[in-house]
Parts: sequence; structure tokens; C-alpha cells
Amino acid sequence: MEWLEVSTDNCPVQRTLDLVGEKWTLLILRDAAGGVRRFDDFRRHIGLSEAVLSDRLRKLTAAGVLRTVAYREPGSRSRNEYRLTRKGWDLWPVLVALRQWGDTYTPDPEGPVLDMRHAECGAPVRVVVECAGEHAALTPREVSAQPGPGARRRV
Repeated sequence: MEWLEVSTDNCPVQRTLDLVGEKWTLLILRDAAGGVRRFDDFRRHIGLSEAVLSDRLRKLTAAGVLRTVAYREPGSRSRNEYRLTRKGWDLWPVLVALRQWGDTYTPDPEGPVLDMRHAECGAPVRVVVECAGEHAALTPREVSAQPGPGARRRV
């Protein structure tokens, strides 16, 4: 079966984009990975409406990408912080890849906003694709892709 014959109804890229493929959602995830935890901090830093932020946080929490942790400021009511779960942290390489692509193809003339470096050696961080056999970085030409066991024929 060739790729154009494969149904994309059950595509993992499409399922992922259905959950996290909207601009505000990715910016919430970026900020959560950067240590932002509280509703008002997300709202101020990203600049989106309370309604949109509430909706996105609710969806990410329901999907298990974020979890809520109660906190209470003295003299205030109890509120929730939003923290990435393991599932949420597994999106971190996607965020780093988007940053890497943006720095390459849509660079800020003044330089990168974020300088990511390996804490141990100080080298810049980059995302690469490698095989499970731990070979060096792969290019698309070095990868063979064919329909998997869950592939269905397009009708």
C-alpha cells in the first residue's frame, strides 16, 4: 500500500494537533515548561483573554497534559496552579524543535530570545532525529517509512 492510499483518519499527527495544535495552547505549554504556573501569570505573559485561557487550561488538564495543584495566598481563596505532567513534559522536544526552526527561519534581528544550553558543558541545545539503535542524527533520506499495522486503505 502506498502513502496516498492510506487513510489519514487515524493519523497521530492529526490527533496531536487536535489537542495541542492551536497557537494559544502551544504558548501555554511553552510558558508552563518555562515555569509559569498560575492563571494570572499565563494571562499576563501570553496576553490572551480569560475565557480562551480557561478553555485551553481545562482541555489540557482533561487530556492529562497539565495537572492542577491547589495553593492559597494568605487572606485569599484557594486557587489552582497548573503543572506539566509526564505527558506534558514529553511535548518539550516539540517546543524546542519549534524554537529551533523559528531561530533558523524566522530569526529576530537582535538575536534569539532564549539561549538554550546544556547545563553540564554549555553547548547549544538542538533537536535531532535518531534511530533507537543510537546512530547519529538522521536526515529524511535516511529514514524508511511505510504504513504500519494500524493503517487502513483510503476509500
